[in-house]
Amino acid sequence: MLPGPVEHPLVIGHRGAPGYRPEHTEAAYRLAFALGADAVEPDLVATRDGVLVLRHENEISGTTDVASRAEFASRRTTREIDGRALTGWFTEDFTWAELSTLRATERLGGIRPQSATFDGRYPVIRFRDLLRLLDAATEESRRNIRLVAEFKHATYFASLGLPLDELFAAELAAAGWSRGDDRLISEAFEPTLLDRLRDAGIGGTRVLLLEDRGAPWDLVAADGAAARTYDAFATASGLAGLAGVVDGVSVGKARLVGGPASSTDVAGAARRVRPDAPLRGSALVDAAHAAGLVVYTWTLRPENRFLAPPFRRGAARSAWGDWLGEFTRILRTGVDGVFLDHPDLGIEARRALAEA
Repeated sequence: MLPGPVEHPLVIGHRGAPGYRPEHTEAAYRLAFALGADAVEPDLVATRDGVLVLRHENEISGTTDVASRAEFASRRTTREIDGRALTGWFTEDFTWAELSTLRATERLGGIRPQSATFDGRYPVIRFRDLLRLLDAATEESRRNIRLVAEFKHATYFASLGLPLDELFAAELAAAGWSRGDDRLISEAFEPTLLDRLRDAGIGGTRVLLLEDRGAPWDLVAADGAAARTYDAFATASGLAGLAGVVDGVSVGKARLVGGPASSTDVAGAARRVRPDAPLRGSALVDAAHAAGLVVYTWTLRPENRFLAPPFRRGAARSAWGDWLGEFTRILRTGVDGVFLDHPDLGIEARRALAEA
């Protein structure tokens, strides 16, 4: 492992650098490394033969050319994923040999036509491919580049006999990562998956992802309507209760900026709220830190389509608004890591805040 200080907050390349290249491709990850990302984040799903591949979802019609491939037309089907019926093509219906013939496409082509010009140029890659790229980039850059592995639909995959945690442990070992170390951050929307990683002795930081609404699907599957909600985890007592269970939480940026300010005003100053109310803004970050938890947030993007209303400029959804204003507002809450589609913009925001 290479020496050196850890930057704060971490600038995490969300699926590589998908603001510039189609997400989860080798090109997107290589560009994230070149732009100075402190870490990169792959989404992990499984193939029918138990290979972990990098895709936003297991339904892949929006991120590959599968819909145009006549040889796979019969694979189009409808499945229930985490309580929702989805129609398309699913990784679990393909072997790795079959998936490896597909080519990536830009998921947000209407917003990012420049990235869409790279459609069809890059293949789908595996988790093991990214580990190889990450090790090489760490050696070449002489800095520790971290990995933030996100597990998608773990309960669903386990029901198919494809336990993501076990596949993950095997991939780490095969790549020489043993059972993980401080380069590794594991995150999931399902707390029981994080429990299994802990019980398996997987090292690094374990982070619970908190959606803006709803409840974790593993808890819904076990407890039905009584399942604990994401909002319940985001209260002062909920965050305190996570101490010693996980190492951190990761929240959608609407909990920090751009959503209902139930616990903070626009400047981030704490207001008096009910003890059981979900926290927002710096109040959430402060409560998490008081419980010994790190806090990450996702996803920072410069286009008007994704910015909170006060930071939008003009009417075009694809135009860049006051991204620096929103990004620095979020950094001022004290978060420990930010996920971005354009890692260089995160580094610029971090620099601007330090110089302010």
